Amino acid sequence: MISIGNFNTLKIARRTNVGLFLTDGTEDVLLPKKYLPENFEINDDIEVFVYLDQEERPIATTLEPYIILNEFALLKVNYMNDFGAFMDWGLEKDLFVPFREQARPMTVGNYYIIYMHLDEKTNRLMGSSKLNQFLDNNNLTVEVGEEVDLIVTHITDAGINVIINEKHKGLMYQNEVFEDLRTGDRIIGYIKNIRPDGKIDVSRTKIGFEKVTDSASKILSELEFNDGFLGLNDKSHPDEIKTILEMSKKTFKQTIGVLYKEKKILIKQDGIYLV
Repeated sequence: MISIGNFNTLKIARRTNVGLFLTDGTEDVLLPKKYLPENFEINDDIEVFVYLDQEERPIATTLEPYIILNEFALLKVNYMNDFGAFMDWGLEKDLFVPFREQARPMTVGNYYIIYMHLDEKTNRLMGSSKLNQFLDNNNLTVEVGEEVDLIVTHITDAGINVIINEKHKGLMYQNEVFEDLRTGDRIIGYIKNIRPDGKIDVSRTKIGFEKVTDSASKILSELEFNDGFLGLNDKSHPDEIKTILEMSKKTFKQTIGVLYKEKKILIKQDGIYLV
């Protein structure tokens, strides 16, 4: 069965004056003439994205959309009407987000994190910025220490809210982030803590010994780049360490302690030296 809102690998069934008709063996869908590949033969397999055209009929395209079914993406509002917002998702027909699915009123030209789903009542692709209804922290599929994919949703004074693996919501604390992040950024993170109520704390760095190992590699690389010397030690200001190494003072002190014990560095009043 052809999947609306997803990529499908289909077979070229026949050519007409309007394009190619593709089939999965039970259903056919039109690939308009303007999307035809340069070289093809009848019965060739071709990967296409299938969505609904202006008349709500399945249509195929070789264009790559910015979002697929049951996933999240940062999209821009192209225009508004009396029914809702229409988002640019990289295809000819914009993605509709009705007013009832807007977490807050949308504005033309602004960007929002959108989840695309198939509306059960109309069987049409639809967007929503009410993200929590599509995230589940009751049935978790992650564990502490695991590397995960993150999407930044919004940033507050308390922390950076993220979507984890397109399934769960989590939080990174501001004092543990050493880079400028923006809504829509896709980054790698690590599960730091899972609380009894299902809330998840996320870190940009690895947890425990692996974290120290990564930090050690960074410090050694910086030492080599700076001719074996860094003007930092355990008395340095946290902001100075953050600016130079993008790590917390706590992590820095732990790491140079390990490197010192391994006799890879010397710690002096003016900084640390590569042995």
